[in-house]
Amino acid sequence: MTIFNDKRRSALKTLGALAAASSGVSLAGCAHAPSSPVVWSAGTEPARVKMPPNATDCHHHIYDHSYPWAPEATLKPGNATVADYRQLQNRIGTSRNVIIQPSSYGIDNRLLLAAIAQFDGRARGVAVVNTSVTQAQLAELHKGGVRGIRFNLAPPGTTTLEMVKPLAKRIAAMGWHIQVNAPAAYLLDARGTWYDLPCPVVFDHLAHIPEPDAVHHPAFQMVSELLVSGKAFVKLTGFYNDTKVGPPNYSDSVAVAAAYAQAAPDRVLWGSDWPHPTEQPLNRIPDDALLANLLMVVVPEEARRNKSLVDNPAGLYQF
Repeated sequence: MTIFNDKRRSALKTLGALAAASSGVSLAGCAHAPSSPVVWSAGTEPARVKMPPNATDCHHHIYDHSYPWAPEATLKPGNATVADYRQLQNRIGTSRNVIIQPSSYGIDNRLLLAAIAQFDGRARGVAVVNTSVTQAQLAELHKGGVRGIRFNLAPPGTTTLEMVKPLAKRIAAMGWHIQVNAPAAYLLDARGTWYDLPCPVVFDHLAHIPEPDAVHHPAFQMVSELLVSGKAFVKLTGFYNDTKVGPPNYSDSVAVAAAYAQAAPDRVLWGSDWPHPTEQPLNRIPDDALLANLLMVVVPEEARRNKSLVDNPAGLYQF
């Protein structure tokens, strides 16, 4: 706890400087010629942040309406294909990617595997399975590029909290991880699970720490402790999910992301969350170049930023 408190104090000291720095960072695209519009992405300017070779988008989805929705699906976004995503890559400058199985397809991972295959070894995936999955099916997923399994836990649907530990034991030897998407209160209630897994746990979307004053929330402390202890990673994604400030600076979410990155630079990952499925029904699609540019505020030092974009995902996803 002392180590964490020291790191948190250090992180919080930097937030004021980071906020001040953000006022000097242009969050719009650079002055290059605009590219063609990308579906489910506002704006057309390319990202201003310099992406290093092998920069990895660690969180995006693919949707194809020729594949059936899961019977329990409640979120049914528009088509967002591999061809569409390649346009986004050109705009933001990434060259590796991690495709996340969305709740919309349940445990039917056929589209996930088909999409990974189209990237010729430069993509990995995170699947959704339940406890009925066989070892042969897990082996097939691994061969197809999957390196983790995702749990959408609140409200419970295809997967449940009770499935986490049994499945974690089965995937640990494969070098996989557990990924979890749930509100901070739910994560906090289940804290005993996250501290007692035989594999890493990856928290989606800043762990959905509620604003305002998120860095003092007990769930933020729990996640930070897990990061510092080497038990977890957190995705610096979905700045729009829990913000009270909103675009273009998302300064409250950026402060949370910066605190995580300061406390545990080896345990943070970045992703676009394209095609922003939660935002489509609300008609508030974000500007992906702007979101990418915010990395310069979250992690101002280029070397550390490149680590979060290349080295951290290379280890976790076995690139």
